[in-house]
Amino acid sequence: MCVAKAAGQSRVIVIVVFDDVTMLDVAGAGEVFAEANRFGADYRLKIASVDGRDVTTSIGTRLGVTDALSSIESADTVMVAGSDDLPRRAIDPELVDAVKSAADRTRRLASICTGSFILAQAGLLNGRRATTHWHDARLFARAFPTVTVEPDAIFVRDGDVFTSAGVSSGIDLALALVEMDHGTELVRDVARWLVVYLKRAGGQSQFSVLVEADPPPQSPLRKVAEAISADPAANHSVQALAAQASLSTRQLTRLFQSELGTTPARYVEMVRIDAARAALDAGRSVADTARIAGFGSTESLRRVFVDHLGVSPKAYRERFRTASRG
Repeated sequence: MCVAKAAGQSRVIVIVVFDDVTMLDVAGAGEVFAEANRFGADYRLKIASVDGRDVTTSIGTRLGVTDALSSIESADTVMVAGSDDLPRRAIDPELVDAVKSAADRTRRLASICTGSFILAQAGLLNGRRATTHWHDARLFARAFPTVTVEPDAIFVRDGDVFTSAGVSSGIDLALALVEMDHGTELVRDVARWLVVYLKRAGGQSQFSVLVEADPPPQSPLRKVAEAISADPAANHSVQALAAQASLSTRQLTRLFQSELGTTPARYVEMVRIDAARAALDAGRSVADTARIAGFGSTESLRRVFVDHLGVSPKAYRERFRTASRG
């Protein structure tokens, strides 16, 4: 990461694309840099594929490519876009090699959403902190154990390497890069023009499903998990759950750890948070939500939301209520 911008030169921004690339990954970040030029920045945007050929995007349209990645001698910033299927398929070795080579010819390296899988496959995130889309954060951590995954972050900076969370967080990252280059006043103008938050409240956990794993079908925990989901407000102490599963508290705790990777208390709390979010999504009051989800008081609900999601229940409800409710 040693290529500096000479005085008076445009900052070359390269977005790396490939077939089935997520369109918003490319367009969202690209528009931030394009709009920054409106307010006095000097970015030159290049869309690069491995061979310089146009690609087909996630929405089925063709995306024009300006350059082959290998032909770009130097860049200020290289951003690798993502794709929904990247975490679950073999990544093209030519793409990985091209990105790895480009990393030596840029000042800053970044990924948008699951583009982090490409950076990690190239060894560019070894020993670094990083993030990716919330849905794939656990898989990312298992696949690349030398990377310290921060699943709640909207974007993570580790030196001159940046990774961002799901899809639209590429806009957040691009805004942050523009702010580093040109300061708060210019980037505030860009955010206002694009009608986006300069810095959104909370992390990406507010968008995620917190309880995804189910116990195996024949596990004693299956009945326990179903009971917790059916009535989150009931008594789900470790003792009560152990009695329901006909296990000792020690056996129950071991099963939760081995099958679900968590403790009974944390599992119950995550189910209750998901239940609370569903109630708030449906337009229930904060007080009703606290009761339905088993938090006892609005203060307990508020404290858990702020700790886990980075926003208050009231702010969450306003942000995620349906369009039919205004």
